[in-house]
Amino acid sequence: MFWLVAAAMSTLAGFVLPILWSLAALPPILVISWWIVYRSDWF
Repeated sequence: MFWLVAAAMSTLAGFVLPILWSLAALPPILVISWWIVYRSDWF
């Protein structure tokens, strides 16, 4: 489930942001994805 959330957010960032901003947004996207999965008890 973590990878599904991370992929969706990364794809959205890829369409919305320029390429360098998209790459810079990857670490926060991974942290936010982990937090969403952890707090929703999908772990």
